[in-house]
This record gives sequence, structure tokens and C-alpha cells, in this order.
Amino acid sequence: MQDRLQSVVAMSNILGSAAYDCAILGEGNTSVKVDHETFFVKASGTQLGTIDANGFVKVRFSTIFEALARDTLSDAEVKDVLLNATVDNPNKKMPSVETFLHAILLSLDGINYAGHTHPTAINSILCSKKAEEAYSGNLFPDQIVVLGTAPLFIPYTDPGLVLAKLLQEKLAAYIARYGRTPKAIYMQNHGFIAIGATDKDVLNITQMAVKTARILLGAYALGGPNFFSSDNTQRIETRPDEHYRRQQLADK
Repeated sequence: MQDRLQSVVAMSNILGSAAYDCAILGEGNTSVKVDHETFFVKASGTQLGTIDANGFVKVRFSTIFEALARDTLSDAEVKDVLLNATVDNPNKKMPSVETFLHAILLSLDGINYAGHTHPTAINSILCSKKAEEAYSGNLFPDQIVVLGTAPLFIPYTDPGLVLAKLLQEKLAAYIARYGRTPKAIYMQNHGFIAIGATDKDVLNITQMAVKTARILLGAYALGGPNFFSSDNTQRIETRPDEHYRRQQLADK
């Protein structure tokens, strides 16, 4: 458990570093699964760049999913749920308002880490009128190798419980369509989420998503993106050498 906590601290510090330009001040939140009953999530008000183990709070999945099953909750009820879901929390640290979202993502098969950030390059696109179009195709091989063939796009809605419910709905539709979980999740006018089996997965996905955003911005400045055809996309996705390279990236 302590190893995972230390790894999510290190991951968070990297995501919050100035070099990554993914979060400033109290922006963003991260999490790691402990076991099938609990997970650690960033406490509200802490900063990714400077957070340590004391900046995380342990939360029960069951309490969060009970709240997600309810039709509506007031802001006061949401606050009570978040606090009541915590474990070993004598100082009553408040879990991030996006704890609901993290519970959903960490409950997926094979997912142990989640990193939600607000990268400047990505939000430059997500806050534009062409956001959904921009993320409707693929531009270059490494984008597919690291991010997969299709991200999940979430239209803007109120952060917190409402957003988590919409994510739950869109995620189910995505899995039904593609037969797998997404690696990259883009939330309109909000930010980005990377999920994976390891902390390295989250860092790799976030880095490649930021690079993709910068390339997209340049492509739109020069007349618009030249997306791969579906055949070219599938060719990259199924090439044995690309599968090998994907594994090498995950292991390093």
C-alpha cells in the first residue's frame, strides 16, 4: 500500500511540475487503487507539484458508488458523502470533488492509476468551438501507439458528481462500442484524464496527449488537420512492431 502511495505522490509531482505545464495552484487531481475496497485520492486544496503522502486521503469505493446510484444530491450532501467515504482520516481532510470520477475509473479492469490535469495546450483546444472535431481522428503513429485509436470525449457539464454520472454513461457506451477502456479522456472546457495500470502509463499518456495538442494547434494554423484514414489507423494499431514498442514504453 505504501509503495503505491509513494508512486502516486511521485507521479503527481511530475504532473504538477512547471516543465509539464499541466496544472498550477490547486488544479488537477490524481488517484491510485489500493485494493478492491479502497483507493487514495488527492485531498481538496492540495497542489500536485508539491503534494506529499499527507496530501492524499483513503476512500471507500462502496460509499462513492452508493452516492452515484442516487438520482440527485445537494452540494451539502455531496460534501457529507465525500467525508463519510474516507478511511483513517482523523484530520477530516476533504477528498477532491472529482473523487466520484476517480472511483469510476479505478473500478475498471486493469486500471490502477488516474491523473486528471488541465494542460494549457490541451485546454486551448477543449475551450474552442472545434474541440470535438479536433479529437475525432489520428495524426501520427506515436499518437496511436500511446493514446490508442480513439479517445473518449465528454461534453461540458458541472464538475463533480454530475460530471461523474455523465462519464459513467459515456464510458459504458465507449466500452460497448470498442470492447475496451479508453486511455485518454478529453472533457470539454475542463481538462484531460489519463488512466492506466501503472503510474508510468499515466505519465506517458499525458505527455503524448500534450504533444498531440501542440501538433493539432499547428495543423489548424496551417489549414486544418490531415487525419489518418481508418485503414491507416488500424494498420498502426495492429502492426507487431508497434505492439512491441508500446510494451517497451510501458516497461521503462
